[in-house]
Amino acid sequence: MAEINANHAGTLSIGGKTFNRLGYGTMQLPGKGIWGPSPDPDNAVKVLQEAVDLGINFIDTADSYGPFTSNLLMHQAFGDYSGKYNDLFISTKVGLTRQGPDIWTPVGRPAYLRQQVELNLRSLGVDSIDLLFLHRIDPAIPLADQLGELKQLQSEGKVQHIGVSQVTVEELQAAEKIVHIDAVQNRYNVTDRADEIVLDYAEAHNIIFVPWFPLATGKLAAPGSVLAKIAEKYQAQPAQIALAWLLQRSKIILPIPGTSNLEHLKENVAAANIELSTSDFDAISNLK
Repeated sequence: MAEINANHAGTLSIGGKTFNRLGYGTMQLPGKGIWGPSPDPDNAVKVLQEAVDLGINFIDTADSYGPFTSNLLMHQAFGDYSGKYNDLFISTKVGLTRQGPDIWTPVGRPAYLRQQVELNLRSLGVDSIDLLFLHRIDPAIPLADQLGELKQLQSEGKVQHIGVSQVTVEELQAAEKIVHIDAVQNRYNVTDRADEIVLDYAEAHNIIFVPWFPLATGKLAAPGSVLAKIAEKYQAQPAQIALAWLLQRSKIILPIPGTSNLEHLKENVAAANIELSTSDFDAISNLK
């Protein structure tokens, strides 16, 4: 169960390990379509290291990013995770295969999931995974077989905590009957709140909610829009306001904005210092 520090941006803890409530997602580090090598691996390593220097200590990756591009860049950036990287909390995922740019296919066979956990450990250079998400539920395989294998890996010490990704409330409840679920990762942002019911369930049950694609602002950020006007008021970018809104939406939300741009990274981190007024928070909440 998550432990929550209730200051503005705050921290979260799982199993006694604490991390700041604004993380970093590595999805943008591979090539176009989240496929192939980074177009600038040296810059990718610098971004990862700068993220930690700026205070980020929760980093989210997946074996399917590249595949393995992001993991290998993290290994290069952080070596054996010694020294100041000792306090990093790493989440990764298994269960999606890749057949090309922007192509994703779920595979939940237990033997495959076990293989991918082993490859995550090797590519990241760690002995155990802090938080492992089932990236997608494979409808062709019983959920008990998929999560049962992850539970077995947990009992072996190769995985510390387990989460599920892009699930309904019913799927989350079914998962909880198989293994303890510490986190859920669903798409959620100011323009896409289709999974609000999942967030509400997670909040009620003290499950960390990691919104992927948290910076989508689209036409809501157009000049003259409500979001743009609020951003101007705080001398910030619309994306920063979108992140600030997520942090205030619920204390169990842990956004993981990703970027390969150092300046955007600094802007994202600075968003944790923005505290929206009640009226501004409500104005964004009411956006459609």
